[in-house]
Amino acid sequence: MAGGRGGSTTVVVVGAGVAGLTVANLLHRNGVDCVVLERRSREHVERRQRAGVLDHTAEQVYVRAGLDDLLTGVPRSGLLEFRVDGVSRLFDADRHTGGRTGKLMPQQVLVRRLMAAFADGGGDLRFEAGEVALHDVDGDRPHVTYRTADGVAHRLDARYVAGCDGFQGVSRAAVPPDAVTTYRHAEDVGWFTVLTDSPPPRHPLMALSRHGFAAHFGRGPGASRFYLQCPPGDDLASWTDERVWRELRLRLADPDLPTGPVVEKALIDARSFVVDPMAHGRLFLVGDAAHIVPPMGGKGMNLAIADADVLAGALTAAVRDGDDGPLRDYSATCLRRVWNDQEFSRWLGEVVFHGADPRTAGEFRWRLARARIDRIFTSPAAARAFAELMAGTV
Repeated sequence: MAGGRGGSTTVVVVGAGVAGLTVANLLHRNGVDCVVLERRSREHVERRQRAGVLDHTAEQVYVRAGLDDLLTGVPRSGLLEFRVDGVSRLFDADRHTGGRTGKLMPQQVLVRRLMAAFADGGGDLRFEAGEVALHDVDGDRPHVTYRTADGVAHRLDARYVAGCDGFQGVSRAAVPPDAVTTYRHAEDVGWFTVLTDSPPPRHPLMALSRHGFAAHFGRGPGASRFYLQCPPGDDLASWTDERVWRELRLRLADPDLPTGPVVEKALIDARSFVVDPMAHGRLFLVGDAAHIVPPMGGKGMNLAIADADVLAGALTAAVRDGDDGPLRDYSATCLRRVWNDQEFSRWLGEVVFHGADPRTAGEFRWRLARARIDRIFTSPAAARAFAELMAGTV
């Protein structure tokens, strides 16, 4: 681990998830020094599981930076199965994007590889940094204080701070409420997710039925991530393992679905959140610290990578070339894609959630959902638009 516990650096990166580690690796490649602070242990960061689809545009961020090795051995995600009332249809995104599809990249795999790349290059990554606080971010010389696991307090002086510590992190909280406009939207459905040690599907699968929506995605050769529609504010304790497998078999129309140990369960609100601007003084918010997209569409991790790419380039221009223009444009540049992906995620949510259960959505909306899915299989223009939105190329 390079550097001491305090001192100074050009950029302090708060948070060692995909957003923070991408910023750090890109800055390191560009010769801009930085320190990454992470409040959790290394073991916790390496094991936590979230997203699993890397779109084409996000993939190209690493390719352009010469970090191709991060993607070694990761399969492409060009085929998507829709299953409506038990009838399967395969959507071939490759055919509509000229091969510009994404990869099935579990987030924890990407995090581990980003962490190793940064450390191998001499990067300074500090785990178990507690009580992180940001100071003077609206001045010329911000600084960050934190406390190590042994209770010792430290201070880092910097020119810039990258807030990559998520929705509940300290970075967004450091921005005065009257300095940003906050946009929120809550869906009228819940999102129940289950991680299991069971065989992954042959292709990513989204199923609509009159019993409710369910999805099945791979998280490695022997692991699966499932999603089920549920009422907002549902009781996690009511989702026993027996109920999980019963509902999955019913909604996926697969009575022989292989089971396995349930490793993790969580209830997530299908909500949208955006702050504008994504910067305050010399603090720049990245990823979930600035925006949350509904889970459907898999855009959360990809937006974080897009933000990180824009910010790293802008910081490099400011530090190396003395050009502050890209930093001033950082928020506007990122928000164009943020709103595009918000719209796509919500549109797809309308299809699979609101149309998935006519008992709550009504027969009219159920038939609308089926028409939307039919359209991407019968209209080349609709198929191309859907595939490009999935790939992040529009």
